Amino acid sequence: MSIRCDVIWMDGELVPYDEAKVHVLSHTLHYGLGSFEGIRTYEQTGSGQGGVFKLDAHLRRLFESARMCRMRVPFSQEEIREACLQTLRANKLKEGYIRPIIFLGHGAMGLGARSNRVHVAVATWPWGAYLGDEGLSRGIRVATSSYTRHHINANLQRAKIIGHYVNSILARYEANDNGFDEAIMLDQSGYVAEGTGENLFIARGDLVKTPPVVNILSGITRKTAIDIMRHEGIEVQESLFGRDALYVADELFMTGTAAEITPIREVDRLEVHAPGPITKKVQSIYLKGVRGEVEWLREHITTY
Repeated sequence: MSIRCDVIWMDGELVPYDEAKVHVLSHTLHYGLGSFEGIRTYEQTGSGQGGVFKLDAHLRRLFESARMCRMRVPFSQEEIREACLQTLRANKLKEGYIRPIIFLGHGAMGLGARSNRVHVAVATWPWGAYLGDEGLSRGIRVATSSYTRHHINANLQRAKIIGHYVNSILARYEANDNGFDEAIMLDQSGYVAEGTGENLFIARGDLVKTPPVVNILSGITRKTAIDIMRHEGIEVQESLFGRDALYVADELFMTGTAAEITPIREVDRLEVHAPGPITKKVQSIYLKGVRGEVEWLREHITTY
């Protein structure tokens, strides 16, 4: 699906898509220091309005990530919030994807450079299922990666930082080249961490487990999935577990703003029942909730 749109918001103004450019010597292009978010908006059932799910939570993480990078953002969180909505309206999108990004421009070069201008941009485009419509309905095939998730003290694991994703890209390439849809990454101690761009849940009997927020991204969809399960009376534990737990799980699923709630039907060539009853329940409530059909989730939707 094309990511072209009419306009992109850059440093306070809307510019045509083809004019939204940065200099080849932009610091972030060379060194990866910057923060970004992926946010979805959904057409709301009944009203036909667009509705951004958990916009404020995403923007809070965006600004917290920039703070951890020692970047002083020249706009307030409220200004970027309005920029997201303004860009959606300008591109006439009621359903799609929002990409705010904070990055360093050109000027000084080198690892110690700190005087470069901080830029902010917001792009929006139509986007369907991240791992495919079939993946949402039937489940995906995943493999344990040979690439290890960053050590907890090697990077700022809670931050959504641009350069961090080289680790994920290499793991994703490896999985795809070996015929799988996605990878599961282990941490430095061999415990299950997350996917390349998703958090992970396993279900065995009536108990669901997910790795704690220690060396994984604190996923916003992850938190929503936990809230849904607890609201439905399903026990969820945040605890460490090894790769062997994947092989004996009754259900496996991934969560992410892009991936939404995606079941896993095979892990390391072992079949898993997918989608299982817990996965189907969480997926159904989530996909209805982001479209305004679940009353207790409506407070998290910003309509425009």
